[in-house]
Amino acid sequence: MKKAILVMAMGVLGFTARAQKTNNENSATIVLVHGAWSDATAWQAVVPLLKEQGHEVIAVNLPGHGSDETSFANISLQSYVDVVKTAIGDRKNVILVGHSMAGIVISLVAEDMPGQIRELVYLAAYLPQNGESLLSLAKQDADSHIGKYLQIDQATGSANVAKEGVIDVFAADAPAQISDYLANNIKPEPLAPLATPVTLTEEKFGSVKKVYIHTTNDHAVSFTLQSTMVKNNGHISKEYSLTSSHTPFISMPDKLAAILLKASK
Repeated sequence: MKKAILVMAMGVLGFTARAQKTNNENSATIVLVHGAWSDATAWQAVVPLLKEQGHEVIAVNLPGHGSDETSFANISLQSYVDVVKTAIGDRKNVILVGHSMAGIVISLVAEDMPGQIRELVYLAAYLPQNGESLLSLAKQDADSHIGKYLQIDQATGSANVAKEGVIDVFAADAPAQISDYLANNIKPEPLAPLATPVTLTEEKFGSVKKVYIHTTNDHAVSFTLQSTMVKNNGHISKEYSLTSSHTPFISMPDKLAAILLKASK
């Protein structure tokens, strides 16, 4: 059991998940986009549960995350969007899932290719309106714990969360071995994408169906802010809730997968 937990923990931040195609032509393609201070392997406990139901699953690794060594100087919000669009390619019927920071990313992807996205799923994610940035939304979040642990390095254009705050902010309900691994291996996050405002239109972004999955014990993107963003958006067709911290793909992957499968129908 200890070995299994360690393997899972190593995967959370260390190795990139690979996408595999399914032969079920009627299934959706589920594209998973990780948040800040994370990488594609965050989804590794969820991916097989989705594939078992016949879906093609793609876990995207954003530039500068996981094993990707792109210089922070060369990373922009648009570079995140471009990587996700490349992963989607010419696929239709895409369920595009964004966790946390990736809510900003998937919104812009939908703006660029609304005809290919069947549904946007926001998981404890920033849900922007036109002109907003992650930073502008985060400044509204009085209940978030990130601020007291945030470390900004202007010289490198990066931000990090102090080791002593990682468990509190991201993984208060994760198994101890995994949360300890996260605290000891967290990597800096490029600042530029976080401060970039989005351009979204009702014609494109507004036309795509949207679902929100709340995490009610979240200390990163608080449940209060999640609820406010959903209310302000006005186009969320369905809401779900998980009694979890910011990382339900670690603490309750089965429950999260069940919601994603329900949303894909």
